Amino acid sequence: MFDWGFVGQAMPDLLTGLQYTVLATALGYVLALVLGLLVAMIRRDAPRVLATTVFWVMEFIRSTPLLVQLFFVFYVLPTIGISLSPLTAGVIALGVHYAAYTAEVYRSGLDGVPKGQWEAARALNLPSRRTWAAVILPQAIRRVIPALGNYLIAMFKDTPLLFAITVPELLFQANRLGGENFKYLETISAVGVLFIAVSALSAVGIRFLERRYAAV
Repeated sequence: MFDWGFVGQAMPDLLTGLQYTVLATALGYVLALVLGLLVAMIRRDAPRVLATTVFWVMEFIRSTPLLVQLFFVFYVLPTIGISLSPLTAGVIALGVHYAAYTAEVYRSGLDGVPKGQWEAARALNLPSRRTWAAVILPQAIRRVIPALGNYLIAMFKDTPLLFAITVPELLFQANRLGGENFKYLETISAVGVLFIAVSALSAVGIRFLERRYAAV
């Protein structure tokens, strides 16, 4: 029988795990947004050799599982002298992995900016930095907010993989509590409910941003 009382007892530890989950998602997402934008700009404006190299690196990342990348960052990098905490390794792996996807989203947004906008900036002799910041990026990013938001939710749902490198996130706490008390039904069910709740709130926030930018 489902033990509601145990769920109440376990909730403080589960919420601590949820804090790690949300923190890893937030930091990883910021890294993915910044790195993805940088990659998209390099692929469009950088010399051909650099753009091609970055393209193949991103293809390699998209073609390998996130779990393998997590293990690489956490277990392989220390062999060359780079030791990271579990949370830091998780954030870096999440950020780099999803940067490979957000870069494609940015690229589609940049392709959607009319050529006339590029030509007008060039005709006005605007510096490259100002062309990107004042003309191109505001239009491109506005077009891709829904897709970027979807990757935020996808990343949040991938954070249980951090369990494999001992980050004390939500699933880690649920598994520990379930093992100690032989009550996996309660703890894993609570994890599912918490994931649904946070995903739903995130979706509402993303829809709000979509409406806000659509109204500009």
